[in-house]
Amino acid sequence: MNPPQIIQTPSGEELVVLPKAEYDALLQRADAEAEDEDDIAMYDARKAELAAGGAVLPAEVSAAILRGESRLKAIRNWRGHTQLYLNFKTGIGQGYLSDLETGRRTGSPETIAKLAQALNVPVEWLT
Repeated sequence: MNPPQIIQTPSGEELVVLPKAEYDALLQRADAEAEDEDDIAMYDARKAELAAGGAVLPAEVSAAILRGESRLKAIRNWRGHTQLYLNFKTGIGQGYLSDLETGRRTGSPETIAKLAQALNVPVEWLT
């Protein structure tokens, strides 16, 4: 690591000159710290929800979401239902359900309520 060069402007402001690689490394560290702060804030928010009696997703659902499944798909699979079953129970088309699960479309509050009722889960789990 090279020592930084300090330059003083005519107005007295000090500027630091450092190699680009060191600057990039500083930016990466700052991004990582910001991400850590976001994770901590999310953890604290979920912990507060639990303390307030909020709805808690089952571990299997959380694990599926961490593997990349959408919340709707993870809950549907956890319940052991197919898209066709949900189509039958809710009247929501199978293609539309597929679009909801892949994130190509978002459901209206009424659609989400129907799905929550058919899956026997709190609406909050699907929002």
